[in-house]
Formats: sequence, C-alpha cells, structure tokens
Amino acid sequence: MDTAKPSQDLVRSLTDEHVLRALTRHRRLTRAELAVEIGISKPTAGESVRRLTERGLVTDTGERTPGGRGRGRVGSYYALAPSVGVALAVTIAPSGIVAEGLNVYGDGVASVARPGEPSRVGETLIEAVAGVRDAVDQPIRLAVVSAADPVDRVTGRLVQLPDSPFLVGALDPVEILSAYVDGPVVVDNDVNWAAAAEGQDDFAYLFLGEGLGAAVVDDGGIRRGSSGLTGEIAHLLTVGPQGRAIPFIELFGELGLRRPGTTAIDAERLIASPTAVREMIGTAVGGVIAAVIALADPGEIVVGGSWGPSLISEIVAATARMPRQVPVRATTRTGSPASAGVRAEALRRLRASLTARG
Repeated sequence: MDTAKPSQDLVRSLTDEHVLRALTRHRRLTRAELAVEIGISKPTAGESVRRLTERGLVTDTGERTPGGRGRGRVGSYYALAPSVGVALAVTIAPSGIVAEGLNVYGDGVASVARPGEPSRVGETLIEAVAGVRDAVDQPIRLAVVSAADPVDRVTGRLVQLPDSPFLVGALDPVEILSAYVDGPVVVDNDVNWAAAAEGQDDFAYLFLGEGLGAAVVDDGGIRRGSSGLTGEIAHLLTVGPQGRAIPFIELFGELGLRRPGTTAIDAERLIASPTAVREMIGTAVGGVIAAVIALADPGEIVVGGSWGPSLISEIVAATARMPRQVPVRATTRTGSPASAGVRAEALRRLRASLTARG
C-alpha cells in the first residue's frame, strides 16, 4: 500500500485554495474564523493568509473584532483583494449590446447597454466594454460572450449561413475584446447559453424566435460539433403547406411571416396568426422535433424563444402524433435566459481562475 505523504507544497496549495473559497463564500473572515470554517489550525490559517496577501489575492480590510476585556485578542478581518479582478459577461443581440462586470461574489459591479446598430456592431461592443472597464477600475480577467448568430467554436468568430437572418453581422469578439481582457474570451451562440441556463443534463432546447436554433445537452455538456454548428435547424426538411416537404426556414417565407428584406421571423405577426396558420407551424415544428429526437435521443424537449412558448399547445399536439414520444414543454425561464447562462459561466470561470492563482 502506498503510504507516501503529500508534499508540503501540495498541502499549502490546497490550504490556500480552501481559504480563497471560504472568503468567496463569506466575503470577510478573521484568521480564527478561517481556521474554524476550513477545519485547520490557527497558525496554518495565518500562514495561508500571509502567503495569499503577499501574492495580492487577500487583503487586510482594516476592520477589527472588538477584543479586550475578556473577549480575547483583537482579530483582523481579511477579504479578497480588489486585484482578483472581475469577469465580463456580454450579450450581443439585434436589439443591442449589454456588457456587465461581475465580481467573484457574483455581484454586478458595472453594466453598460448600447442600442443595436448593425452597421457599427464592433464599435458598439468596444464602447460597452470600455464603459465597464472604466467603471470598475479593476483588471478584467476574462470575458464570456453570447451572440445571436452561429459561432465558429475554434475562432469565436460569427458565422453566416445560407438563408440565416444573420441578426448581428460579421464580428470577431475575441479579437476585439483581447485589448480589454487579461485572460480568455469565450464566445458561443445565444441558444447554447439559453440551454445552459436551464440547468438540466439531458435535453434538447429549441429556440424559436427571429432566428431558429437548437441546442443539444447530453450528460450536462452542450454538443457543439466539429465547427460549433450543431443545432442549426433552419434547413431541416419538415412538413409545409399541403403536406409538402419544405426547409423549415422557407415555411415562414411562404406564410408571409418574415420581416421585410430579411429572413428574420416576425414573431408578433406569427403569434397573432389565425388558428390554421398556427397549427401548420406547430406541425412543422413537430417535424423538426422528430428529427432532433431521431438524431440526439434527448430526455426532454424544452421550447424557448420569442414565439415558441406561445405555440406550445400546437407543438405538443403535433408531437403527440409522432411514433417516438418525448416530453415537450415550454421553458419556465423569464427575461433573457442567454444572459443568465453567460453570467453563470463568467462567474464560474472567474472563481476557477482565482483558486488556480492561489
């Protein structure tokens, strides 16, 4: 049996990691409180605080415990240093760009929103991110970005596909943000981030809005494919008018439900459509779901987007006629699920980077 003891360096590293995690949970602690919280001796906690202070990760807040007159020695409160930095969470959509700075506790410390202008999306992104940088006055350690377009998983660039609404436009967020971020820039499409916000391990997320998309989550991981384009469902063949086979995206053109001059779907007009049109769209979505089930075998189908949940009755009725049955429901998420997914990942990565530095 191997009875070798861990090295002192490993023990110190693990202790420092526990101290950083404890300060992330509690924001400020004395060395005595750290010892109790982690289950280590006071001298060991004190040594860890000393090491982390020297590295600029922990700081003395200047606050003291009462102490004296039978209350024991005065204790100093320690907290994570401002130099641990913030994470940047960015959403890029046709309506505009929102950049938010998050500290290691998950607090939003700065937020800048700019209206969408397709002709200058790069400049707008720079303005939003520079605004956050100037407001937080702390290093931006990393960035997580959601974009309302397909994303190349290798480069992080936005990809234009045939007949895609291409809602944002040509953009390379990694290149743009590298001037503002010390560490990595992670980019993915909004559908994948919305799926991540659902917090499930085995399902498919169908995004039905101005654009069309899907995300497949298997064993808790999003399947992106070799180039990052898994879930691009616009060209799947499905059932159209008079029972004809038709690419999914073309259905909305035939029904007159596209916005003028683009393939973007007019959600308001679609929702207000007559019952027969809504049922036809529900049947088409059912055909897409049948393909997703055949290829991905998800445990559940979750329908999101600006108009998908409004047609959930028609969609469920269509899927009830399919030979393979999988539960189908509308998302319960409100607000911007993609933004929630981006924020959660930005916070997770910032905390991981902190403990790695410890």
